[in-house]
Amino acid sequence: MPRRVLQGIVVSDGMDKSIVVKVERKFMHPLYKKYIRRSKKYMAHDEDNSAKVGDRVSIRECRPLSKRKFWEIITAGA
Repeated sequence: MPRRVLQGIVVSDGMDKSIVVKVERKFMHPLYKKYIRRSKKYMAHDEDNSAKVGDRVSIRECRPLSKRKFWEIITAGA
């Protein structure tokens, strides 16, 4: 089964080897035909603490690493 890959912005990096990534998606409202933005925050594993707040990162689904952490960082960029 392929692993899901998402892109988002780092909103928190205060923890050791963990970050919080905010992922936004846009979809059209079924009745009003207007585009709506929804966002969700994911906790991701950052092995070498490379990502900082404001960075755009890609995260990939992985095995459970803790109670809330099911994602890992693929790329970290500025």
